[in-house]
Amino acid sequence: MGIGPGTRKHAGGASFPETPAKSTMPEWYPELLDTVARRVERGQARAVAAANQELVITYWAIGRDILSRQGDEGWGAKVTTRLSADLRGRFPDSKGFSPRNLMFMRALAATWNEQAIVKAPLSQLPWYHHIALIQKLEDPVARLWYAAAAVEHGWSRNVLVHHIETRRMERTGQAVTNFTAVLPSEDSDLARQSFKDPYIFDFLAMTDRRNERELENQLVDHIQKFLLELGQGFAFVGRQVKLQINAQEFFADLLFYNFRLRCFVVIELKATDFKPGYLGQLGMYMAAVDDQLAHTDDKPTIGLLLCKSKDNLVAEYALRTTQMPIGVSEWKTEIVESLPEELASTLPSIELLEAELSQDLS
Repeated sequence: MGIGPGTRKHAGGASFPETPAKSTMPEWYPELLDTVARRVERGQARAVAAANQELVITYWAIGRDILSRQGDEGWGAKVTTRLSADLRGRFPDSKGFSPRNLMFMRALAATWNEQAIVKAPLSQLPWYHHIALIQKLEDPVARLWYAAAAVEHGWSRNVLVHHIETRRMERTGQAVTNFTAVLPSEDSDLARQSFKDPYIFDFLAMTDRRNERELENQLVDHIQKFLLELGQGFAFVGRQVKLQINAQEFFADLLFYNFRLRCFVVIELKATDFKPGYLGQLGMYMAAVDDQLAHTDDKPTIGLLLCKSKDNLVAEYALRTTQMPIGVSEWKTEIVESLPEELASTLPSIELLEAELSQDLS
């Protein structure tokens, strides 16, 4: 029997129909393809998440076994080294059983109880995120905060470490604002949590920090790092955005749109101390953006004034004089310049952690 039209013969005599051209498909076919593709993507994501959750729980259980045996039998670090070698011999295709990793499993079990490790957000974090939390933080509250933020925003391990090292938790929601007084209650808290103080621009290499245009240039040149520091939801719209008011032209330093807040955000940069008069200029820019650029469905534009330094009380008094929602923050190039001494202390290194674990197991 011959091969019919529209078929293709393969090695071994098998024949299959040729793939029909897309142009021959019904109008509804692209929608079907997108629907099926989304189901596949969701299924793959759930499979990866389930596998990751099981891995973390398994590692926690191994760490608990090590802790339990250590307490009951009093054995030392040599047992961990022997255990590592035997596990790798028994499971040659598996990774993750180095002595170093076993010590992290022990640390994981010592840090969290079973009830915490099986619930979100800890159960949703990849293993190397857990190592970063153990390695970089000692406070359980801070570990949970960063774990939840990493899950919510999809931070990679490197981004998580960056935010820990720049003390994002301590800075979030610390800008001086008037949001509570001028925004609806359902918006004010989200707006407050969307801003921080100070902002850390550790990627800048300025020769003259009094030059605001140079500051602006470098922030735009490093827009990805700038967006990372601004936080979730910010999209860059433009720099030196022209605002025409009658015969006069004004230029807003930086304009963003925040998709979580559903509004434009005007950022004004100052390389000097905060001055109350800056608020009037920023407020005018915000009003012009509301009238000229915002959609009718957008919420009122929010302003962020970034100064080299500020007196918080002066900023609070100045903000009481305006009904425009504005936040005032400082910008710094190093985290140690901007936090109290107790928060800027040296973080524990991996070498120190390993030394402590080895001492505990000896």
